[in-house]
Amino acid sequence: MWRETARQAFPGVEFSEPADAARVAAAEQRLGCPMPSELVSLLRETDGMVGQDGVDTVWPLQQIVEQNLHSWSDLALADLYMPFDALLFFGDNGGGDQFAFVRLPSRADIFVWEHEDDSRRWVARDLQDYLVRSLTDGGDDWYR
Repeated sequence: MWRETARQAFPGVEFSEPADAARVAAAEQRLGCPMPSELVSLLRETDGMVGQDGVDTVWPLQQIVEQNLHSWSDLALADLYMPFDALLFFGDNGGGDQFAFVRLPSRADIFVWEHEDDSRRWVARDLQDYLVRSLTDGGDDWYR
């Protein structure tokens, strides 16, 4: 399903080998929380997705884990930005802004964190909506 959705939006999208259930479970254990079911389903089809201009529309599982653990615990980031604890980042725009699910409270909506001003705002109603919007429009500012 996820590969077809992505290909319809942007035929040149690149996929990786799927992440198996054991890797996903280990990632959730490292994160200390479950990932949204939509994201798990996508990762079970492709471990990341590269869209237009080489943008990491969806990061590989390992990058999702590392980026979130870093965002949640880095003291230097805590001095510069509002807390990231409520967000689960999973992709970026290639220019520094990152896309995330809200994990506390859990919801399907996708938000963008804009690194220049630390704003967080809604950009898509769910992962499918995010893929269609980001892959169709392309560019690093499709959500503006």
